[in-house]
Amino acid sequence: MQQDVPDGAGLGLVEPQYFHFDELRLESGAVLRPVTLCYETYGTLNHGNSNAILITHAFSGDAHAAGYHRGDRKPGWWDNMIGPGKAFDTNKYFVICSNVIGGCAGSTGPSSINPATGKRYALDFPLVSIADMVAAQQKLICHLGIEKLLCVAGGSMGGMQVLQWIKSFPNMLHAAIPMATCARHSPQQIAFNEVGRQAVMADLNWNHGDYYDKEPPARGLSVARMVGHITYMSDRSMAEKFGRKMKEKGDGTKFTPDFEVEGYLKYRGDSFVARFDANSYLYITKAMDLFDLAGEQPLHEVFRGIDVRLLVLSFKSDWLYPSYQSLEIVKACKFAGLECSYVEVESTWGHDAFLLETERSEKLIRHFLNSEMQNLVREKAGAE
Repeated sequence: MQQDVPDGAGLGLVEPQYFHFDELRLESGAVLRPVTLCYETYGTLNHGNSNAILITHAFSGDAHAAGYHRGDRKPGWWDNMIGPGKAFDTNKYFVICSNVIGGCAGSTGPSSINPATGKRYALDFPLVSIADMVAAQQKLICHLGIEKLLCVAGGSMGGMQVLQWIKSFPNMLHAAIPMATCARHSPQQIAFNEVGRQAVMADLNWNHGDYYDKEPPARGLSVARMVGHITYMSDRSMAEKFGRKMKEKGDGTKFTPDFEVEGYLKYRGDSFVARFDANSYLYITKAMDLFDLAGEQPLHEVFRGIDVRLLVLSFKSDWLYPSYQSLEIVKACKFAGLECSYVEVESTWGHDAFLLETERSEKLIRHFLNSEMQNLVREKAGAE
């Protein structure tokens, strides 16, 4: 008999849950209604509802952060960090992760049915922002009966959501862990996303977003993912993984993928197409590019008067979200008087290090969260 979960799986089987609410007023002024958020939880909420941690996912992530779904052989995307005895220890903490609005993994997005037409939204879906994603998450947290999160944590686009939580709902947070992220995209980061969007929209099957009952723009989306995946790795990690190793056989054409790295990129592109919606790709990358935490004001003004403790992590080989962007956040926090710790983690994994550099990150996060729980206990004792 085939097991549902491999031995030593930690959390074991988990099930997605769904939170439905009537409407969400977006930054653009549009109103999205109704709204569904797909989410998962791990661990147990304590008696005082004080041990909750919200995990925010990166661009291509979803609510399935840890454990296994029935029949799957692959765990959630941050299973190495969430579970009993891990950095986000589910013996101590109640961990929540939801798919962002605009996504395609259970939450309302362009592939959802538009109740006004009975058809999928496609490009009728309104533009959503990072702030809109966080506003929807806040409704979920309130629905779960949690008045204040112990911590919100995430990397890359997840880190943007962490920063937006600090700005939008500072009174609902004790602590925050933004990783491998920025307060706004640089021109280079915008440029990479634009190349991906143009690849999707250049595919004839995209059909101005109206492809749901037809052939999807698979080739364009695959190319977009291939470009993106290059930026997630580092020169050294690619050299160590592939070198200039050749594939065993080509297909006999002049421009066959001869190198292993070429075959790997094609595999990553094809597997992405199987699980991600092309229109969601456009909407979410646009939300990332438009994200600007401070706008016209100095960044430190965003953090002024806020009582949230931060642990900011960057990764030395990350050239997509380089450390200088994390240092800008740290300097702004310090200037505004926030308690903020910063570590640049040694790693050769590139941007993917926030997902893969478990040993170093785990120790830092475990220590930070333990300190936050102790601070919370002291604060409660002082209030009594």
